[in-house]
Amino acid sequence: MVEKSNDGILKISGRIDSNNAAQLEKELLGAAEGLGADITLDAAELQYISSAGLRVFLKLKKAAAGEVSVINTSPEVYDIFDVTGFTSLLNVSKRLREISVDGCEVIGQGGNGTVYRLDDDKIVKVYRPVVGLAAIEKEREFAKTALINGVPCVIAYDVVKCGDSYGIVFEMLRSDTLGHAMKNNPEKLDEYVEKYVALAKELHNKKIAAGTFTNIKTVLHERVPRLARWCTPGELELLDSLIDELPDGDSLIHGDLHPGNIMIQDGELVLIDMPEVTMGAKIWDLAGIYRDMISAPQRSPEAIELSVGMPADMIIDVGHRFFRLYTGMNDEQLEGYYKQLDLVFAFNVVLIVGAGSKRSTEMAPAIMDNLLRSVVIPNEQALRHILRS
Repeated sequence: MVEKSNDGILKISGRIDSNNAAQLEKELLGAAEGLGADITLDAAELQYISSAGLRVFLKLKKAAAGEVSVINTSPEVYDIFDVTGFTSLLNVSKRLREISVDGCEVIGQGGNGTVYRLDDDKIVKVYRPVVGLAAIEKEREFAKTALINGVPCVIAYDVVKCGDSYGIVFEMLRSDTLGHAMKNNPEKLDEYVEKYVALAKELHNKKIAAGTFTNIKTVLHERVPRLARWCTPGELELLDSLIDELPDGDSLIHGDLHPGNIMIQDGELVLIDMPEVTMGAKIWDLAGIYRDMISAPQRSPEAIELSVGMPADMIIDVGHRFFRLYTGMNDEQLEGYYKQLDLVFAFNVVLIVGAGSKRSTEMAPAIMDNLLRSVVIPNEQALRHILRS
């Protein structure tokens, strides 16, 4: 009746009624031990559940330290949860629609997945198998919330299953990415950079109501304890104190604002990638743009070329143009400004390890030695001043 999968999800199957509810309670509460605060139940093979079975879920909810989610319910089982009010008590979701991208045209590729053209009206972003369903559903909600708040972004439809991966279906924009447009129309580069800067300023100057998105400081503080495997208690305390230097701004922070994540639609720029949207101080977003447009093309050109959609030397050129126009600084002034952003970028990379991606975890020891202990800590006071101001 209850089976624990390798990824910690509890699979529930069969019919649950008064005859076997007690057995379900024993198996379910036993299997839930040691899973952590949040518990996910996969109901793909659950055929029916009576009120006796629902009360077992209620006991699990009371015993759990975090959220209880029930995923992959059939329409019939979902209706039982819904009509009894349990969709308000638990995070209940219907079984995902399954699609195939066999034969579909690839129109974009990035670090998290690949974008396919489904038909004339829709595209699907299929994430890599390592990207969990919760993160994907969060991105869809981010896109919907951003659209409601007047952010120029693509319209998101449903989350779907695609083989061993998950994806989000979006509206099909009859245009190209800003990166490809820059590469294919170099004579219009100044015009495109002006639009790029205008979009960044629109996001950074947009005042979002508190609670609409998570504050960047909250996100970063949550990452610090996950670094305990590689950092001393004193280093963790230092990182937390540096995060506290960030002002409590209410600007929208995209987190990955490069031309490969922007489309041109009827002459206007539209965001197509919203996985890490937060609120806070815009310096964090500017450090991300510096990472993608100035630093990464010099350090790992092949990877960033694939994401942004143009050659590394062109990415760097666009990056310089962006910061000249955004800041109003000349090249000499930008040299000093880049040194500041490079320091924030180093701090950013240290904290990215706490986000838990496989690649960052593998590189964690080197990142702590080469960035935390060799860059961030020796320049602690300068970094505090930059973050504060």
